[in-house]
Amino acid sequence: MANRLENLVESIKSKVRALRKSKKPYIKMDKSSSVKVEIRSRQAKKLIDKTLKVADRPGMRSIS
Repeated sequence: MANRLENLVESIKSKVRALRKSKKPYIKMDKSSSVKVEIRSRQAKKLIDKTLKVADRPGMRSIS
């Protein structure tokens, strides 16, 4: 019984090792121009919101 269990564990380990080795690396895709525009738009919106929050507080002068 113990021998069968050991064989089963060894076979599972070898299959897992084989799966790890056969894993192909993914191909990294470049961002499209529309995605780049969207990222810049989000960053601009964040900066505008941050600036407006500072402007609403007259006692604070710096943007941090």
